[in-house]
Amino acid sequence: MTLQRQRLAARVFDQAMRFSAFLQAWPQRLTPAPFRLLQIGSAFWQSRALHAAAQLDLATMLGDRRMAAAELAGAVGVQADALARLLRFLAAMGVFEEVGPATYRNNKLSSALRTDRRDNVRAMVLMHNSPEMSRPWFEQLENGLRSGLPPFRLTHGADLYDHMDAHPAFEALFAGAMDRVEALTGDSFATSFDWRAFDRVIDVGGSNGSKSMTILKHHPHLKALVVDRAGTIAAAQTFWRAQPHSAALAERLSRTVFEAGDVFGALPVATGGREAYLMSAVLHGFDDTMAERALRNVAAAARPGGASIVLLEMVMPDHHADIGAASFDMQMFMGTPGRERTRAEWDTLFERSSVRLVETVHLPSFGKMMVLQPLPG
Repeated sequence: MTLQRQRLAARVFDQAMRFSAFLQAWPQRLTPAPFRLLQIGSAFWQSRALHAAAQLDLATMLGDRRMAAAELAGAVGVQADALARLLRFLAAMGVFEEVGPATYRNNKLSSALRTDRRDNVRAMVLMHNSPEMSRPWFEQLENGLRSGLPPFRLTHGADLYDHMDAHPAFEALFAGAMDRVEALTGDSFATSFDWRAFDRVIDVGGSNGSKSMTILKHHPHLKALVVDRAGTIAAAQTFWRAQPHSAALAERLSRTVFEAGDVFGALPVATGGREAYLMSAVLHGFDDTMAERALRNVAAAARPGGASIVLLEMVMPDHHADIGAASFDMQMFMGTPGRERTRAEWDTLFERSSVRLVETVHLPSFGKMMVLQPLPG
């Protein structure tokens, strides 16, 4: 029995991404090499301008209105001419629309920064441009390439997750950014995977539980157990208390338990075969030794009840990776000992971890869902 649903949507997405990669290659072929290299070399101008717009929350302030730059500057407390120049730059990139002399409104791109929209990615823009995440790129990339160590560790003196433990504000920003991943990937992890085969999802490394909440929204028969570090679980409970409550959300929360745990330590033990341990974008943050240790630990918890393990991860192509996949992998190098793995690398990890790949469920998204069963221990 397959757990794959909406197979056609996954195929259409895959073809669309290939076509997009084909189209993106043309500017590189047509633009003179010196000019193209200058574009790449100065691309951080664009990211910093976008960060400033996100920090000032310009898109939310604009809402559905059109505003003169001077009026918007007064509303957010900045100098009018400077903001007009920033908005002109962003509009030239396709972020915001200039509808008159120094007058702007939101467009499709800038609307994805509006905090009054569920599908906004503002927190991700803020997180990736934060000092914690940007300084390693500027300060330690070359040293990281020479040593093989994550530039984040070279910059901050600690690995990413250890640094978050000591800096609650950054941990909250990171958790908020991870909560926005669904705006990029959609909810296909809930709709293209047949969760009817299970009664409970154990969301290991589940952050504030947003993925579990989405799964429960589409599958009312399910219950969820969200497991993460103690600080993250405390923040998750605060997060949900602060959300505007509806009867639907209250009902999903009633089916959800939050519990502190450690992917390398104590984890809830499965009680039956209709449970699934979900690990979404967890193992790509670990090197092979750490990933094996984590996967063995989850398998040990799943084995007594015969539960399944579901990994939601990217599977890198063996060659000719597109810019999106290569970017994700490079960011993993910058911040963690981990990597985005090819199918062969995943297979090697599974063999070392005493788990068996049962099925790969394809999504109309960047990731795939790999269903594993622990081998007898």
